[in-house]
Amino acid sequence: MAARDAKNAKYAKGLEDLGDGCFAYLQPDGSWGLNNAGLICSGEASLLVDTLFTPGLTAQMLATMRRAVPAARDIEVVVNTHANGDHCWGNQLVRDAEIVASRRGAEEMSELPPAVMAKLAKAARIAKRLGPLAPGVGRLLGALGIEALATVVGAAPYLDACFGAFDFEDIQLTLPTRTFDDALSLQVGDKRVELIEVGPAHTKGDVLVWVPEDRVVYTGDILFIGGHPIVWEGPVSNWIAACERIEAMDAQVIVPGHGPLTDRAGVRAVRDYLEYVHGEAKLRYEAGMSALDAAWDISMGAFSGWLDRERVVVNVDTLYREFSGAGRRESVVPCFAHMARYWRTHRH
Repeated sequence: MAARDAKNAKYAKGLEDLGDGCFAYLQPDGSWGLNNAGLICSGEASLLVDTLFTPGLTAQMLATMRRAVPAARDIEVVVNTHANGDHCWGNQLVRDAEIVASRRGAEEMSELPPAVMAKLAKAARIAKRLGPLAPGVGRLLGALGIEALATVVGAAPYLDACFGAFDFEDIQLTLPTRTFDDALSLQVGDKRVELIEVGPAHTKGDVLVWVPEDRVVYTGDILFIGGHPIVWEGPVSNWIAACERIEAMDAQVIVPGHGPLTDRAGVRAVRDYLEYVHGEAKLRYEAGMSALDAAWDISMGAFSGWLDRERVVVNVDTLYREFSGAGRRESVVPCFAHMARYWRTHRH
């Protein structure tokens, strides 16, 4: 049994001992790129749940874990809960371990390579320095057909605010060495660890990591606590079902992908958000409103105090694609331009 109640846990950067060989590594405030990770130990065996956004951040985390937990000195298994870089771009530092992910999650990891992110972040920094000249440069690039760069220029202050603190240089994309579909049971010393695929939802292949004996579940980005979730993939109904699955578990401590440790009430809040946005978007879709207009029109109400409210733009766009059957978007880059415009208006 986990010794710590989530309600009594502090939310500070570093390693949180959950009891019985389970740990959470937390990164406040949980916004873009500041994800949580986990460590599960039994005897000398250990499993790492997710790496961090960069090798530098991952190295700090591993050093912290190894100082506190002897079993972390030789991590045998790593589970990537999904394909977003903030949960797998530190894999190169644990390349000698068996790296496990869902098949769909592993396939998705190559869609946005770290080198592309490094170029986008660098372009955003340069564009930000252009100051008042940036809009004109963006329009010129757009006229020349260089849409990706035009988008980056237009969204430069926002992209820099989200990602400017991260160093994406020298990341070597290190892919999983073992994949699975639906579910996989692992043994970590005397502990049974269940991997449960609940995607597509946030991404194509989201995975929950459940330690039933200790009543601890690591949810990856199925849970953003205190922040707006972002529905890159959908369908939203899958995400709601994933929340319901977590609520049905006998979990004492729930480690979200972003934000503080939580309990069933935190899971319900995320499910409430998804159901609310789904309902509000459906009303506006049926009224003939565009996805962008709908996102701006939806009142955030009880969720207005959550971080990163601009993500509603992506969430509504994903829902509209579901309603119309339009399929997946070709690129996420335009999403950042739309979120940037919303962010400029709503950040104060």
